Amino acid sequence: MNSETFSRERIMASLQLSVPHLAASRFKCRPVRCASERQDLFNRIAPVYDNLNDLLSFGQHRIWKRMAVSWSGARAGDTVLDLCCGSGDLTFLLSEKVGSYGRVTGLDFSKDQLSIASSRQYLLSKACYNNIEWVEGDALDLPFSNVYFDAITMGYGLRNVVDKCRAMQEMFRVLKPGSRVSILDFNKSTQPFAALFQEWMINNVVVPTATVYGLAKEYKYLKTSIDEFLTGKELEKLALDVGFSCARHYEIAGGLMGNLVATR
Repeated sequence: MNSETFSRERIMASLQLSVPHLAASRFKCRPVRCASERQDLFNRIAPVYDNLNDLLSFGQHRIWKRMAVSWSGARAGDTVLDLCCGSGDLTFLLSEKVGSYGRVTGLDFSKDQLSIASSRQYLLSKACYNNIEWVEGDALDLPFSNVYFDAITMGYGLRNVVDKCRAMQEMFRVLKPGSRVSILDFNKSTQPFAALFQEWMINNVVVPTATVYGLAKEYKYLKTSIDEFLTGKELEKLALDVGFSCARHYEIAGGLMGNLVATR
């Protein structure tokens, strides 16, 4: 075992000690259809994902996620979905929004991320968090009936699915008429300065920070995934093409991030 591998395993082990491992039975499992290498990637980074989010965004990701939940239009008593929920940041915010009489489903394809999300639910022990159910599943084949949800959020997930059109069609299918989906992700800016600054941040902040955790290779994919992503206008067109009645993409954080809001 080389020193880099040993260092990464020590860091991940120490982080996992701070979150008790809960049995996989705490969330439902569904067949997942995705790029296996991307699924493996998110399982590998799961133990340090939250810590890296705080470091890499200087804590600002919490503000962006609150904005995404606000744009979703979720209200008290609603039944809502957090798609590609990861370790549950948006899911917990939705839970607080809909309250104890609402219902929240957090769905992700990474079993390790869901295990951490479930552990956080247990540790935080907030009364309204009892309304959360975790589902291991496929964003391209959602295990829910038509027109089921009052609101949907998706944080940093659309960029990573293998078929973005199919994912949008599935969100449209399970969303109630008049309800909204709010999709937060990196912004593929058409402005040269914003694009250059984003690239500088990835090369000089994101990857070097991830290197400390032994995850440089895992985070180098960011630049490629953003390059292959859709611009704000293209995201709006995609939403309209699958049937949403209106769609608007907001650039936030100086154009580094973006949030698509679409109404069925």
